[in-house]
Amino acid sequence: MQRVIERILNLLAYLLTVGRPVTADEIRNTVAGYDQDTDAAFHRTFERDKDLLRRLGVPLRLDFTDRWEVEEGYVVSPQEYAMPDPGLTDEERVALTIALRMVRLGGEAPGEAGLFKLGGLGSGGADGPFAAHLDATPDLPVVFTAVVERRLLSFDYRDTARSVRPLGLVHRNGHWYLIADLADGGRRAFRVDRMARVEVGERPGAFERPKGFRAGDAVADAPWEAGADDLRVSIAFDPSVAWWARRQLTGSAEVTEADDGGIQVSLPVRSRSALFSWLIGFDDHAEILEPSEVIDAFVAHVSGAST
Repeated sequence: MQRVIERILNLLAYLLTVGRPVTADEIRNTVAGYDQDTDAAFHRTFERDKDLLRRLGVPLRLDFTDRWEVEEGYVVSPQEYAMPDPGLTDEERVALTIALRMVRLGGEAPGEAGLFKLGGLGSGGADGPFAAHLDATPDLPVVFTAVVERRLLSFDYRDTARSVRPLGLVHRNGHWYLIADLADGGRRAFRVDRMARVEVGERPGAFERPKGFRAGDAVADAPWEAGADDLRVSIAFDPSVAWWARRQLTGSAEVTEADDGGIQVSLPVRSRSALFSWLIGFDDHAEILEPSEVIDAFVAHVSGAST
């Protein structure tokens, strides 16, 4: 591992200082660590190193080595590699500090180096209480890079090859979702942990993100809001469970307070099965009021007659 780290650092230092695109052969003959015995062994090693650099967020790209555009070489622009000052306000730095204390990504306590680089003052101890634990997959940084740098993204999803314009990431119900426009039209959400063979395009700025796009609008907030149904369902919750039901409702639900402390809710439903699964958890403390077709389907569901 030490040898790999040294070779990667040598490669990055060379690409940042050489000041021009360099071919793979130049890298092999110049950078320490590429002394493999065969061409095939060198190319396997070099391909792995390029992939690792890109996964680390290094803007490694191909460019022509001369004006005749005959041969391409690798280059890392110091301007693209360096992070510009984002110009954060004091309030924004405080918000980052709070987020650093409250959120864990992939079970790991976040380091404070990033916050220091942004001008933050540190979290005051990363071992304090936190409120959110977000799972992470090995491909999440790669997908994040594609979103931020607006690079095309390709991957396998449920045994189908996909090529997309990645627009945004959103976390819902314990999973990360990529919101992307498909190459052949349409927009879809993909669970990041179900992606395989993820590859990022070479060119940054390969597409424009639609004006006003918000990733959060593309994924349903509640399980019953995703599906093919198109219903409006009214449900009454007893006072004993009203507080719990209210915590799980989304902004699309209309809530009316009852005199006894209960609530009556009108909410959009696109998946009856998901709604029924949720309501069963309330036992007989929740009652569907309308429409009648949903009442009948729920009765059939709990009685075991539903298919």
